[in-house]
Amino acid sequence: MAMEAVRRRKPHRIQIFKDIGSRAFMITASCSFMLLLLLWSLLSYTEAVNPVFLPKPHVVLATFIELLGSSDYWNHIGVSLFRVMSGFLLACILGIPIGILAGTFKFGEALVEPPMEFIRYMPAVAFIPLIMVWAGIGEWAKVLLIFIGCFFQLVLMVADNTRRVSQDLLQASFTLGAGRWKAIETVLIPGIQPQLMHTMRLILGWAWTYLVVAELVAVNSGLGYAIMKAQRFLNTEEIFVGIFVIGLLGLISDRIFAFLNRRLFPWV
Repeated sequence: MAMEAVRRRKPHRIQIFKDIGSRAFMITASCSFMLLLLLWSLLSYTEAVNPVFLPKPHVVLATFIELLGSSDYWNHIGVSLFRVMSGFLLACILGIPIGILAGTFKFGEALVEPPMEFIRYMPAVAFIPLIMVWAGIGEWAKVLLIFIGCFFQLVLMVADNTRRVSQDLLQASFTLGAGRWKAIETVLIPGIQPQLMHTMRLILGWAWTYLVVAELVAVNSGLGYAIMKAQRFLNTEEIFVGIFVIGLLGLISDRIFAFLNRRLFPWV
């Protein structure tokens, strides 16, 4: 009887890798944001933290609305978006083919991966003096810093994606008469596309994290510049707005990639 009762018992929602359903997921995600807002409100409205360092939520919201009503702030957003997307796309154009080369051929792995593994541990900020020597202090200096922050990680991740393609599929293509390059074209590249989209999604998130660092290099526009300018005058609410706007832009770009991944590769 006891064993039968165990069998009839409804499964617990908190199980390893168990789906909880989209409704429960959205409710839980909303609650996590509400908890953060509640903690922020508690600390700011009770003035447990000085308002200079932690402004009240309604003050940040009013500043957010005010700044978004300004054409100058939209110019900052447009400039930052251009820098992030330019650095990200440049890293993809160069990094994806190199990553496929390193993941497909052992010669390519030996040629590419050791220097990439070495350089990826170097902080992108350390390249700022060199970037100023190479590219000056113009727009492409910012793009180059974001590119450096993304490129080396992207190459290694694409190489790993390539090595995960089923060897059985490749052998089947050779059995059917495909040559080396035909197998790469018809089996390898289509096989890595779903995981490649996920990798690009992660790298784009890293590109956004490098934005403020990139906009430390002799700038007079961009969200990073707006944040640093607000910091000089202790306008903490504007710093919060800048951080939130970067987060929202990153979240929107992430959701676009997630949507494309579901639509293009529904079987994954």
